[in-house]
Amino acid sequence: MTLIAVGRIVRPQGRRGEVRVEPLTDAPRRLGDLVECYLVPPEAGERRVVQAVWFQGEAPVVKLEGSENLGDAEALAGRLVAIPRAAVRPLPPDRFYAFDLVGCAVEAPSGARLGVLADVQAGLAHDLWIVRAGERECLIPAVSAIVERVDLARRVVVVRPPDGLLELNA
Repeated sequence: MTLIAVGRIVRPQGRRGEVRVEPLTDAPRRLGDLVECYLVPPEAGERRVVQAVWFQGEAPVVKLEGSENLGDAEALAGRLVAIPRAAVRPLPPDRFYAFDLVGCAVEAPSGARLGVLADVQAGLAHDLWIVRAGERECLIPAVSAIVERVDLARRVVVVRPPDGLLELNA
């Protein structure tokens, strides 16, 4: 089963085993819908029933089965809160999850291979794609003026970077 991280436990919240979660999603309120999750590590995940979720401002607070006191909650700090890939909500057309893009080949419109999309860095105005070609790494802004096509079925992203962008990041 493939797990997708939707949050990271940052610290205990209260004395009854509750934990504060840092959302790793652009829609943190969706965490309120969780009925179960998997804590990572271990890599395969440790299944936990979600007993309650509430928000303090925008920060989710989660009560997990098996976390009954402050000590239990402290032991969970740093672990990822994950869900099965099959439970991820579908996106509208032309929208993509970062985890779907990582590993895609990055090509120029000519078909020349520029590298592999290694990671997605969230930005204020737009995301930045980290593209690796051997030891070289460059940042490609994920904007429609540069990203020509995303073909997840073929695992290929076609970009048209402006002159000098690839050399700038070298």
